[in-house]
Amino acid sequence: MTALRPLPGRSRSLRCSSEKMEGYGSWDMLDWTKLDSASFSSSYSNLDCLLESERILFEACGVILINTNEAGTLLLSNFRIMFLSEGTRKLVPLGTIPFLAIEKFNKLALKVQSNKYHNDENAPNRLLQVTGKDMRIVVYGFRPGTKQRRAVVDALLRSNKPERVWDLYAFTCGPSKFGNANPKEILLNEYFRLLGKSSQQASMNMIDDGSFTLSNELWRITNLNSNYDLCQSYPFALMVPKSISDEDLIQASTFRARCRLPVISWCHPGSGAVIARSSQPLVGLMMNIRSSCDEKLVASFCTQLAGHKGARRKLYIVDARPKKNALANGAMGGGSESSSNYFKSEIVFLGIDNIHTMRESFSRLRDYLDMHGTTSSDGTSSFLRHGASTWGGGNLSSMSASVSLLGDSNWLSHIQSILAGVAWIAARVAMESASVLVHCSDGWDRTTQLTSLACLLLDPYYRTFSGFQALVEKDWLAFGHPFSDRVGMPNVSESGNFELPIQSSSARSFPSSPVQQLSGSAIAQSSSSSYGPNNYSPIFLQWLDCVSQLMRMYPSAFEFSPTFLVDFMDCLLSCRFGNFLCNSEKERQQCGISETCGCLWAYLADLRSSSATSHVHCNPLYDPSRYDGPLLPPAAALAPTLWPQFHLRWACPVEPNATETEDQCRAMAVKYSEMKKEKEEAERKVDELSSAVESLSEELVTERDISRIARESAKRATKECAVISRALQSLGCKVKFTKNGDCTVEVEDGAQKCSHSISQKPSEDNTTDVSESISSVTEQNVCEALCPLRTREGMCRRPDAGCAQIGSQFLGLKTNFEAFEKLSIQEGYFAAE
Repeated sequence: MTALRPLPGRSRSLRCSSEKMEGYGSWDMLDWTKLDSASFSSSYSNLDCLLESERILFEACGVILINTNEAGTLLLSNFRIMFLSEGTRKLVPLGTIPFLAIEKFNKLALKVQSNKYHNDENAPNRLLQVTGKDMRIVVYGFRPGTKQRRAVVDALLRSNKPERVWDLYAFTCGPSKFGNANPKEILLNEYFRLLGKSSQQASMNMIDDGSFTLSNELWRITNLNSNYDLCQSYPFALMVPKSISDEDLIQASTFRARCRLPVISWCHPGSGAVIARSSQPLVGLMMNIRSSCDEKLVASFCTQLAGHKGARRKLYIVDARPKKNALANGAMGGGSESSSNYFKSEIVFLGIDNIHTMRESFSRLRDYLDMHGTTSSDGTSSFLRHGASTWGGGNLSSMSASVSLLGDSNWLSHIQSILAGVAWIAARVAMESASVLVHCSDGWDRTTQLTSLACLLLDPYYRTFSGFQALVEKDWLAFGHPFSDRVGMPNVSESGNFELPIQSSSARSFPSSPVQQLSGSAIAQSSSSSYGPNNYSPIFLQWLDCVSQLMRMYPSAFEFSPTFLVDFMDCLLSCRFGNFLCNSEKERQQCGISETCGCLWAYLADLRSSSATSHVHCNPLYDPSRYDGPLLPPAAALAPTLWPQFHLRWACPVEPNATETEDQCRAMAVKYSEMKKEKEEAERKVDELSSAVESLSEELVTERDISRIARESAKRATKECAVISRALQSLGCKVKFTKNGDCTVEVEDGAQKCSHSISQKPSEDNTTDVSESISSVTEQNVCEALCPLRTREGMCRRPDAGCAQIGSQFLGLKTNFEAFEKLSIQEGYFAAE
């Protein structure tokens, strides 16, 4: 009875009722007959690890992950294989792989049992080997006497070959919250930056009406390929010399393979030097076919040197291929240029091998790492396999022969060839102000590697997150690197159909993966692959490897970290997002990729947004002020090593110590950031206190001024009181001031005596102003204001009194000091009592 079955739905919750298998030290010691498949049965619809729109389709219980000797459950969703550990019920990263990240899978069987399986009737002789495009080789072991493996293989075939392209997970999931920015707008904005028109922003209206054809004094943007009639694998907008007409461009395109005519990929904002790209010229077998329009177009890259009157810059035509390969292409109509036909040109061959050599090299590197890793796909340490025969049986001289297998893969040699060529190109542009035209055969593999890496060295903008995206969008996606073919993705055509052909096995002398050598008895029963044997090649992965080598040489020059490159490549291989589907911009537009699929860049940016610069994707050592110009690595520094974060993460998971160092630097950066924030907060508080002190100082000065004015007012009021008192006493009145400031006026007339009290009024600033109380009678006769004999009608009860007789003399007197000064009342006028 098979334990593999479709799950009915996603409504039931996850049950973790399976027993832990204790006492099983390794997979070969398991008593397979005691595993109850029913105990593994549960619904996995509520797993936390499920992605949006991901659903479980099948489950296989009691499966063994041979690499780690771990038992668990194998789940198949509409996106990936997932392996859940029986002990923790958590995903095991090694055993979890997206379907489209699988390069091939093989059914293996043990033909003759080895010694350690000889006495085990239930040994797992039904194995499934899954080879990933990300350097891993995973082997699953299935219970004997069941049809688990057959059912899993059938499910894998169905998942890898859906009836409709729209059944791919990227289309099922949709854009969600990771919506795509329009790739055409991204390309135009990068063109505007290169032309010095960064103030312009591309829009769909600009694209629709064709108003994006901007220019500067040397270069212009043409819409000649807006309908992809000129070249189907080129972008809709091209940057070309301003002196070349569209008619000349059309003629020049007929002289290049696949009509990929020479166009500008990058231009130096100061010197005017350019990096251009194209495909090989169609010079024919005799190398004698020429095109005047092509020669005119290429010569236009030799613009006048700044500061040199009439002098034209030199042009290097870089052919990425070995010279013999370029000459051999002449038999098919291709070939290479002749320097005698192109103005001030020099032809240089870099000797970089083709995609087929790179594919074989990558496969050898993967097998080497699996064989000599910490734990290999057969579950055995490389130190213990075959009695340490892989290490020469203790013979140290033989050990070096085993290690030399890494060199036999030639992977690092290919990386070095690419880096050497790129460093040479960057030096010509930066040091000689020369222009460079790069091409290979079709102009979309080695050409793309060289031009994009040269831009990365020359322009510090491309070493930032936003610049790296612009670089990949421009040189890789817009200029038609065939990702579907090279990465082994479904080939989305106009009809919406695609095929994933079976890989044809080829004999080779390089040692195969150890699981295929298990006691010399493991035989491959069948092999299935997700790519066409003539098209698949890890070109983009090789480019990222070169970027990681540059990051190792210049650890402070890049805003992003090697971990970012790893996650970026994983997202690309998984086809979770639609950015890298199809082979060209035209195909992606026809399929509506940007509208119907999620965006890889938005997903990675969302990961960083939560942690800012402390995220693992951010380089804690990044110092843009130190590397604000071109990077020109010397030849001695171009000694590549294995990319530990990518190459060694499966075979030697403990070894990539660079990640630990990055984590420590990142922790220090976080601590520094926190201390910086604390410092800024302290400085802010100091500024606030300083402002408060200044404010208090100003208030103190104001208070001092007020106090001075008050003292002056008090002195003035005292003088006023004295003068008024004497003036009133001269009229027969006695004025008395109490301690609380009240004023009592007594008027005597013979035997009669009357008094009138005047209370002081507080002023607005809560101070008592004597002059205010007295000045309240400014519009009245002094006598009328102070006389107690005054009636309500304003009449005097005793008009014959002396005071009434003289009152008219003081009519309208202002009872303030200035008024008495005007009356010339001197203090000496009054006799002292």
